[in-house]
Amino acid sequence: MPRHEFQPGRLVAGAFLLAAGVVYAGDADGRWQAPWFGLIPLVVGGLCLAGAVATVAGAARRRRRASSPGNGGGYR
Repeated sequence: MPRHEFQPGRLVAGAFLLAAGVVYAGDADGRWQAPWFGLIPLVVGGLCLAGAVATVAGAARRRRRASSPGNGGGYR
């Protein structure tokens, strides 16, 4: 049994922020040139996608919880 429930929105946000960190690290190391404004779409797009994923996952979780036979069919 997991210690906490899986949150895919946080996973997506973390992946995009990790990618932004890798781009910045590569720029700092001199492997490539990354303009400062180039990462804004990466971070903002990743956070928007993470929000959408979290919304869909939350709706699926609520729907599954409401239709659970052990719940009696009522709301929590």
